[in-house]
Amino acid sequence: MGLTIVHILMILCFITIPYATSQLHHARIVEEEDSTANRSRVVIDVKGGPESVIWLVQLSDLHFSVFHPDRALDFKSLVGPALSMINPSLVLITGDLTDGKSKDLSIMKQDEEEWVEYRNIMEDVVKRSGLDKSIFYDLRGNHDNFGVPAVGGSLDFFSKYSINGQLGRSGNVNSVTVQSGEQKHLFVGFDSTMSVGLRGPTNLFGHPSDQLLTDLDTELSQWNSQSTKPVTKITFGHFPLSFSAKSYAGKSLKDIFLKHSLSAYLCGHLHTKFGKNLKRHHQLGHHFLFSQGFFQLNLHQAPAESTKNCSNGALPVEEFWEWEMGDWRKSRAMRILAIDRGHVSFVDMDFKSGAKKTIVLPTFPLDSRFMLTTSSLRKYKCQSVDPLSYETVRALVFSVSPIVSVVARIYDSVNGNLDLVMEASMSRREDNSRGDLYTAPWNFKAFEDPSPNRYWLQIEATDIMGRSSLTELRPFSISGISAKLSWTWMEFLVMGCQWDALYYPILWSFLMFIFYILLIPKALLTFSKKQYTYKNFSADKGVISGLAWVLTELCRVPVVWFGILGYLFYLILFPWFFGQVFTTGGERGYMTYKGWVVKNFNDQKNIEFIGSPDIMVVVLPHLFFVILPTFLVIGALTAERGVYRVHLLSFLGKKEDDYGLEHYRGNRRSKFHLRKRWIRKLLLVVCLVICWKHFKNCRFLMKAYQMNPLLHFPAYSLPIPLLLAYAVYNTRRV
Repeated sequence: MGLTIVHILMILCFITIPYATSQLHHARIVEEEDSTANRSRVVIDVKGGPESVIWLVQLSDLHFSVFHPDRALDFKSLVGPALSMINPSLVLITGDLTDGKSKDLSIMKQDEEEWVEYRNIMEDVVKRSGLDKSIFYDLRGNHDNFGVPAVGGSLDFFSKYSINGQLGRSGNVNSVTVQSGEQKHLFVGFDSTMSVGLRGPTNLFGHPSDQLLTDLDTELSQWNSQSTKPVTKITFGHFPLSFSAKSYAGKSLKDIFLKHSLSAYLCGHLHTKFGKNLKRHHQLGHHFLFSQGFFQLNLHQAPAESTKNCSNGALPVEEFWEWEMGDWRKSRAMRILAIDRGHVSFVDMDFKSGAKKTIVLPTFPLDSRFMLTTSSLRKYKCQSVDPLSYETVRALVFSVSPIVSVVARIYDSVNGNLDLVMEASMSRREDNSRGDLYTAPWNFKAFEDPSPNRYWLQIEATDIMGRSSLTELRPFSISGISAKLSWTWMEFLVMGCQWDALYYPILWSFLMFIFYILLIPKALLTFSKKQYTYKNFSADKGVISGLAWVLTELCRVPVVWFGILGYLFYLILFPWFFGQVFTTGGERGYMTYKGWVVKNFNDQKNIEFIGSPDIMVVVLPHLFFVILPTFLVIGALTAERGVYRVHLLSFLGKKEDDYGLEHYRGNRRSKFHLRKRWIRKLLLVVCLVICWKHFKNCRFLMKAYQMNPLLHFPAYSLPIPLLLAYAVYNTRRV
């Protein structure tokens, strides 16, 4: 995949333990159905120790495919035993359960064989893990929605074969509360895929409805008046917020998440090919560029002024973390997330090299790169932290073999080197019945420092076989100061850019730019007395003079000038093409720059402009990588003809309006040093490249939406090659 916005957008995818002997003795599951809102609420009362901590597993973007059986086979052989070893309270699978793509990746629609495989594999994983099936929550991703005209219909295989579907979790919002002692941990999952599932590639964004946002708000508020202690709130979905559209009323998921001061939003969708640092901190009061939500330039946002306010009436800090999850598809990624007395930590790992024998997850002190910046700082400054949570270094250790030693090491980097300043043996808590929590006492005040990067923690676990497992070095900050972490430019493009907000500004800026450079030179040529010629440009050597000359040369080719102008107006006013947008059925929809217009399967009425801004993966590449290069190369061809004409007339000693030009045409071929016109030949190669790029786009769309290029999208496919061909023909002679 190339390093362009287009490619980014096109994106713009064994120890079997019976449950009765493992988790059933340690959990009481209570389910509650809200029939009016079609929501499911579950409370899991976790029994056994350690009471201070719970943990869960997240997987995402499985992409089970009939063409890539290794994905499902690896999942079957690796995930079941891993879950048995970890024994989580929840297992979250955040979308794209199946691939829904043809072998050449061009046709995107549902394949029931993949869904049957997913159901069978998950049944085997549940059995091998020894966990209750009800603690598994899977979500619909955009791949699971390709070509599905209606939820509950014959093509909605998610409702039939997914775990949520089998357990009757039919609503778009489902919540589960995990209680451990006096601690409550609320998890709310939601499905924000579009209600009418278009085929890809124009099915890329999450589309939360106003009703879904209302339901989310309700679910996140369920313990507000009933709990005397703070509730840790976490949501999970498929789409990152950068690829989530606003609702019809202009509201966003971010608004709801900030209102409830989440600890984290867990998602998938982007995979690890764009980077392993696809995380973002959100905070109220920190606006994007131009206060319109276009960009967030930094992964972190600075602490708010409210950190100085320690009064009892101070408003809660409205912030949360967004943590994108790597994919199973290629990376074989799995995440373990733990909540230890309200402190949220996680470890991401991959199974590409096989099963893990030992996994270590430090739960305190927290990684200073991923702390809730403002709330952590305020709690420490206002001395409102739980002393019990600071008195020990803690880590969860999961292993297939008995552990004989766990050691915590702290390094000081103040001198530029990592100097060991503390080494302590960690002991296993005696009340561990659900999992192994190791602790070591320490003097945490000795590690207070204004730098969040000074002290680094590493934990080593050794099992009875002598195998040693080391965690990565993690910076920590006792005082709540957050360490800064930077995006790469590609991570910024997919996480820091709000593409829903950017689509129309980019589109109209491009169109206005093209209109201006078409109309202004035409006006100069018509009304200005000044002559914009190559001779004047040669004399002035000015950039403005050169641009004016090139553009006025283009205006002197009326067929091309009017052709480009008319083509742009067509793209604004009329459908681009007609395509098959559902997996089956004869009804075709048509796409404009605003979105798709399709028939509703229930009442046969038109649904207008769905799939926006998803259609940007077709619109923007066509504008920037086909229309713009076409415009530039045609301008260059006309300019080259003008230069050649001037040099030729200068060589012949003739004026521009001499009639003897044809007489000397034969002689110039053998005498004139510019006769080869190598610049023109280079431009002809560029024309071929543009046509090839356009042909590939047309071929991809033709297969994706089952179109005939002459019947269903002639106005999209033909004008560009015709304009280039005419420009080449028109400039072959002077």
